[in-house]
Amino acid sequence: MKMEMIKLDIRKAACFLAEGAVEGMEKQTKAAHKALEDGTSKGSDFLGWLHLPSSLTPEFLQDIKTTADTLRRECDTIVVAGIGGSYLGARAVIEALGNSFAWLTNKGENPNILFAGNNIGEDYLAELLAYLKGRRFGVINISKSGTTTETALAFRLLRSLCEEERGKETARRVIVAITDAKKGAARTTADKEGYKSYVIPDNVGGRFSVLTPVGLLPIACAGFDIDLLVKGAADMEKHAAEAPYAENIAEQYAAVRNLLYAGGKKIEVLANFQPKLHFMNEWWKQLYGESEGKELKGIFPAAVDFTTDLHSMGQWLQEGERTIFETVISVEQSEHELRFPHDEENLDGLNFLEGKRIDEVNRMAELGTQIAHVDGGVPNIRIVLPRLDAYYLGQLIYFFELGCGISGNVLGVNPFNQPGVEAYKKNMFALLSKPGYEAESEAIRERLKKEA
Repeated sequence: MKMEMIKLDIRKAACFLAEGAVEGMEKQTKAAHKALEDGTSKGSDFLGWLHLPSSLTPEFLQDIKTTADTLRRECDTIVVAGIGGSYLGARAVIEALGNSFAWLTNKGENPNILFAGNNIGEDYLAELLAYLKGRRFGVINISKSGTTTETALAFRLLRSLCEEERGKETARRVIVAITDAKKGAARTTADKEGYKSYVIPDNVGGRFSVLTPVGLLPIACAGFDIDLLVKGAADMEKHAAEAPYAENIAEQYAAVRNLLYAGGKKIEVLANFQPKLHFMNEWWKQLYGESEGKELKGIFPAAVDFTTDLHSMGQWLQEGERTIFETVISVEQSEHELRFPHDEENLDGLNFLEGKRIDEVNRMAELGTQIAHVDGGVPNIRIVLPRLDAYYLGQLIYFFELGCGISGNVLGVNPFNQPGVEAYKKNMFALLSKPGYEAESEAIRERLKKEA
């Protein structure tokens, strides 16, 4: 099968900009990209993702696959415990490549992959534990510190149940830790219990970690080709390093979105016409939101699943405030063939579609939506994948990561920190009377009394 590169079409966005504006961004965008390569970017101590795809060795990937084989052999269900970047990338790939109904129809070919540690939902956790009782389940615990509330809570519950259901010796084989190399609660537990473990590199932030064991191990456990995923990312890495500005899709994407932002387009809506890409939207929202939303700057990342959300958000997108632009992930070829059936009575009036592939109908919906939204004043960027497979998803992941780094540099923020994330945690810990938060606890309770 011939491998292509994913494509970027900016024509329906550039027409909203001054003539020559995209070309005029070359110097600034190239400088932002070079700052990443030179290590002079803000947050340069978190650039480990930049050349990660090309640095992953066959031996390293084989070790991941060997561990995955052990879990696949010994487990019918694997729970991935993690939050944010510690689960979204893996889930995005697994959902995109998997059968939408595998969790209902699983016949033992692959373990069911479930996710926990990404919320503090008491009912969710209770229902998960009830589901796992009597099952041959394992756990992949992903946390650099081991103290993130949501993940640590889930792991306490999962570890206890796994030891109770499967015995301590088996639990040691089917619990894997992905954590810091030397420090933290998760590292201490892994070393003490003898769990197989992998390291989250110090210089790779969570939202950029999908091509580390954080993402690769769950994806391999689900039965998907991580070699092909990494190759796609490595090929995109090579393209981005060599392509001139006019052909460099990561640089073009960063340039256009910053030009639109400067022109008052404050919201970017990532859209897809393929339901399997829902969690790719979710991963992208964290990647861009956490990277650019700081110093009172940043495009707000929103996401929709079309055509579904055209029946709920379509009116606003078509005629609401014109502060938005759209980026559409378009998939050229579906994996299955299904044609519109004939109906003798034709009560719905749809026999004119008889014999057409459903994917053709979907593609016409995509084209019709693009025309309508552009006519309605919404700039449209289009990312084209030949098909949904591991190779092209690897390209897409690296494209978005690099585009994010370049775009953040153009914006003038540090794309690799997230200082604002700590604010809610401090308030929560104060309200829960965590030791060391006595002063904050008293202050926040006084504030709540005044506001009551």
